[in-house]
Amino acid sequence: MTALAEGLAQIVGVSAACEALNVPRSQVYRARQASCPRPRPTPARALSEAERSEVRQTLNSQRFADCAPRQVYAALLDEGVYLCSWRTMYRVLEAHDEVRERRDQLRHPSYHKPELLANAPNQVWSWDITKLRGPAKWTYFYLYVLLDIYSRYVVGWLLAEQESAALAEVLVKESCFKQGIARDQLTLHADNGGPMRAKSLALLLSDLGVSQSHSRPHTSDDNPFSEAQFKTLKYHPGYPDRFGGLDDARSWARQFFAWYNQEHYHSALNLLTPSSVHYGQATAIQQQRQTVLCAAFAAHPERFSRGLPLVAGPPPTVWINPPFAGNLP
Repeated sequence: MTALAEGLAQIVGVSAACEALNVPRSQVYRARQASCPRPRPTPARALSEAERSEVRQTLNSQRFADCAPRQVYAALLDEGVYLCSWRTMYRVLEAHDEVRERRDQLRHPSYHKPELLANAPNQVWSWDITKLRGPAKWTYFYLYVLLDIYSRYVVGWLLAEQESAALAEVLVKESCFKQGIARDQLTLHADNGGPMRAKSLALLLSDLGVSQSHSRPHTSDDNPFSEAQFKTLKYHPGYPDRFGGLDDARSWARQFFAWYNQEHYHSALNLLTPSSVHYGQATAIQQQRQTVLCAAFAAHPERFSRGLPLVAGPPPTVWINPPFAGNLP
């Protein structure tokens, strides 16, 4: 309606057109101003471009980069210099999106998500360190654990009174020797703790021909197998609230890892033990279990409503951060 009134106003005038169409004249005038806005005149008191540039350079200088505009304003006044008010300083900064920390800050890199695949033992190991409570408050022992992600077998562990890259090197070196790890066979995955990132450990892994992988910062899901193993350890019925000493903790850990590797029927391995999967006994155990079930089914088929049960073996592949399902081998 406003456009129609504007067209009619060209013939009969604004007042007559608005009266005929019952449109307020102010609405027509606002529409004219919106279609042809007049440039706003620059106030006489406004800073010139050169002056605004000087203000910006002063605020971003090395001397004042850490200071708020009020602090800069006061410091310049004490030196007999007046550039503009501190409010105008804020307006100058806002025009360049600089009302923020103006120093060059560290930018966090884009971390790559680790994608590790194991389809046999001794291809990918995961390791981490957890704390065990000692005899008194604020005393801890540090448990280092190396875990094969395919078989869930603990290939090495160590208990000490401190975190140390040197101790981690000893554990990794001895575990690789015991498992007969060849060059370019193994990837060792860990989080971003101090011992894990130590340069001396990286040099050792290079000498051994072991690839190194790390979790993304603050992403516990990138090291799920070690985290799950520690949960199994600390939720074990025999896990004490505190250990009486280092020897006591080592004695308990020795018994626990023997049970975990040899006797624990791991749910992720379809109720096989880590030792049987790690050392190639899973197929024989699977066949023996299937024979037992076949005999039970033959004796009482009516008790198996879904037919003959089939014994599953361990998963053929194990991933840390699998890619999209369409890209899986």
